[in-house]
Amino acid sequence: MKKIFWLGVGITLGVIAARKIAAAQGAIGPDGLNRAVGRVSDAVHDFADALRENMDERETDLRLALGIDQTPPAASRAPRHEKLTQ
Repeated sequence: MKKIFWLGVGITLGVIAARKIAAAQGAIGPDGLNRAVGRVSDAVHDFADALRENMDERETDLRLALGIDQTPPAASRAPRHEKLTQ
């Protein structure tokens, strides 16, 4: 009974190790590097879009509070998904 248990444990560890090695080899090559750079680029782009959108919203709020503008522009108050479809 002990031998069957340890055989199962060995097979399980072998499968896990083989999967980890295959994943590491895929991440090391040029395709893996391209995917990583693409993910970072997308994250930076999304962050910049969110920052720009929040800056515009805050500027509009400040302009209204100071009395520079009387009515908020309709396009700046639209949610992000509506801006992208227009």
